[in-house]
Amino acid sequence: MTETTPAAKQGHPNGLYVLFFSEMWERFCYYGMRVLLTLYLVKSLMKGDAEASLIYGAYTGLVYAAAVLGGRLADRYLGYRFAILLGAILMAIGEFMILGGTEAWLLGGMGAIIVGNGYFKANISTIVGKLYKENDPRRDSGFTIFYIGINVGSLLATTLVAYIGEVYGFKYGFALAGFGMLAAFLIFWFGRHRYADADGLDVRPAAKKPVLGPINMLHLIVLGSLATIPLCYVLIWQNQIMDFLLLGVFIAVAYSLISAGVKKGVIHRDRMIALVIFILINITFWACFEQAGTSLTLFADRNVDREILGWVMPASMTQFFNPAFIIIFGSIFSVMWVKLSRMGRNPSIPMKFSYGILQLGLGFLVTLLFAQFTDSYEVPLITLVLLYLLHTTGELFLSPIGLSMVTKLAPKEISGTAMGGWFLSFAIANFVGGKIAALTGAEEGAGNIDVAAGFDKYIGVFSNIGFVLVAIAVLIALCSKPLNKLMHGVR
Repeated sequence: MTETTPAAKQGHPNGLYVLFFSEMWERFCYYGMRVLLTLYLVKSLMKGDAEASLIYGAYTGLVYAAAVLGGRLADRYLGYRFAILLGAILMAIGEFMILGGTEAWLLGGMGAIIVGNGYFKANISTIVGKLYKENDPRRDSGFTIFYIGINVGSLLATTLVAYIGEVYGFKYGFALAGFGMLAAFLIFWFGRHRYADADGLDVRPAAKKPVLGPINMLHLIVLGSLATIPLCYVLIWQNQIMDFLLLGVFIAVAYSLISAGVKKGVIHRDRMIALVIFILINITFWACFEQAGTSLTLFADRNVDREILGWVMPASMTQFFNPAFIIIFGSIFSVMWVKLSRMGRNPSIPMKFSYGILQLGLGFLVTLLFAQFTDSYEVPLITLVLLYLLHTTGELFLSPIGLSMVTKLAPKEISGTAMGGWFLSFAIANFVGGKIAALTGAEEGAGNIDVAAGFDKYIGVFSNIGFVLVAIAVLIALCSKPLNKLMHGVR
């Protein structure tokens, strides 16, 4: 970190803004592809709703799973700079592969994006942390600025890419997302001198040692990354394999966490049991939250009146409400937690999880409320506005504390495994979310949907999700004291 001038000491490192814009355009790319994916599968590739939802769930699940491996390979071999550059190239290639217009090109492109995102997303936030020395008071503020970049990229994707993709053609939306990824690559590369003082950027010595003749570990990892693309293709195409894969990995991680805790004594045993419980709660939250990209988008397309003063909002564009509300309310919530802490009224971690899931459930029940006032099988757009508002406030109760909680609960010796388990919960959640979305859809393609029957099915599934989530929230609240006891003072 360069600190040769007073301005540098008072402000943030120049490298932060390079990383801000690199991450912003990477999120523009990722969310730009994701915002169109379900509608592209249903409308262009003529997939049934259920099949499209399962493909979406497998894809997003693998994206999160890849981040666990991408971070470890960067730590041990690649260094953060090379890993991010490799990831950016693979993601851009993946976006442009989708322009082939067939299912094979789509699945291949998704495979490249999965591997690339695993390298990019896992490591760029690590560099942000390494721009600051230990106990630097600017660190939290720096991550807040970086988090704004993530949401600006998401907001641009769910407005600009969504609009262009639906109005002018999906291929133009995917192409725009691809150019966004190229922008991220160029900004990160040409701004490399600005973050050059961060530790761990360079390729590790272990990666340069020969393994097979002139081939070293770095070569093997790059070749292995390319070979993983067709593997992802198969896992998305035959996504039932992931049922066993994710379940097996979860059981292994849960066992390793609890057994490691047992070895370190009663306190750590209890904390690891609590962590596994919170991982399960996290899976529940995000599996339902991630309906945004599947069932809620198809619901918006078929059963929501999206006309605003004569202009009809594209269905995929309704996903922009979440990042917009994050930007609006994120800073308000961060100030609120500080003030509540000073007043001694900051809710415990279990109660924050309970409140988050409660709001998520109430968001789904908004659809049931507005369904009572329509006889045209269309609800007004305000339905989705209120739904996403409650989902976003629920997210702000639960999401920001997750990573901090993991670092507090896990002993240093297994902090990496614990963090991997936390990220694994997002992978499982996205995959399960695809299965939940499949319950709302017909097997036929979009052209054969009975609007009335579809409306009843959406409202029925959404209301059931809402009631179940409210019940889970109440259960967590009732169990908050035992959970706090398991955590042994961690707040």
